[in-house]
Amino acid sequence: MLDFGIKDIIDILIVALLLFYIYRTMKKSGTLNIFLGVLAFIVVWILACEIFDMRLTGTIVDKFMSIGLIVLVILFQDQIKRFLIDLGSQGKWKFFQRLFHHGDKKEESAYTLPVVYACMSMGKSRTGALIVIQRKVPLTDYERTGDIIDANINTRLIENIFFKNSPLHDGGMIIANHRIMAAGCILPVSHDMNVPKELGLRHRAALGMSQVTDAVCIIVSEETGHISLAIDGALQVKLTAPELEHALSKALD
Repeated sequence: MLDFGIKDIIDILIVALLLFYIYRTMKKSGTLNIFLGVLAFIVVWILACEIFDMRLTGTIVDKFMSIGLIVLVILFQDQIKRFLIDLGSQGKWKFFQRLFHHGDKKEESAYTLPVVYACMSMGKSRTGALIVIQRKVPLTDYERTGDIIDANINTRLIENIFFKNSPLHDGGMIIANHRIMAAGCILPVSHDMNVPKELGLRHRAALGMSQVTDAVCIIVSEETGHISLAIDGALQVKLTAPELEHALSKALD
């Protein structure tokens, strides 16, 4: 008779929660198929070694499993970082964070509003733009691909950076720690086949950035002037000024 108690139930729940968080992170990052392939490989390993005692297959699979952890860390380093940050920044922890850190809503609006105004102005003039706002995941590596600016955030500066004759207008702008840190940055491009064909490279770069980091990415379309937002691997398109401001306030809370 199996000895199945409360400890086993807790054990199963922990594993189930971990798998759920990993699944959600991989789905956001667009690497779900790779994750399912790894799970299939693990199932084959368990069947061959633990259940059917298949020596030849088990020996071959064991060789791969011995270096599997290193391979997974290399393959999914961005997703692992994202998973750990996502796990530590859930709503249940925010109460404890706010006990020790009291955010200033005035300071937040002081730098989100200039971004919103700049986006609306660039949308009217159909000036293409891609603005990335850092949250928990550091974006230092991406800042180094562009030109370091490290300036205060203001509407005029943002518009000048993305002006069509500016040498920095083609890349992405990165905002971190309430400052414009860099512009003309190279960002990872999403290869998600579900992205509508009418959306261009800026949208794919914003989506890719939101898949490998937790950054908030704002896109102003050069063709239509529409404003879009990429957060957690999802796109929100054709946003109005109030909708953009609300989304930024909620995401950066």
